[in-house]
Amino acid sequence: MDENNRRSYWRANTALIRNLLIVWALVSLVCGILLVTVLNGVSLGGVPLGFWMAQQGSIIVFVVLIFIYAIQMDKLDRKYNIRK
Repeated sequence: MDENNRRSYWRANTALIRNLLIVWALVSLVCGILLVTVLNGVSLGGVPLGFWMAQQGSIIVFVVLIFIYAIQMDKLDRKYNIRK
């Protein structure tokens, strides 16, 4: 792998990580803290949605983002011909 491909691969990898962390931070911060009173007006299984997002939702989003990261990195590895 030449230097330009290595830099492109690393740039794409860090951009993916950055974007996924931004999504997770927004879900955790906005839904779990900033909009909790608004979301508590909605009930999910008898539990206020704001409370649920703070306790469960951000964790579920994190797990989903792990799967998204794994799938996207597999595509990125194939694009740049990275062998395992």
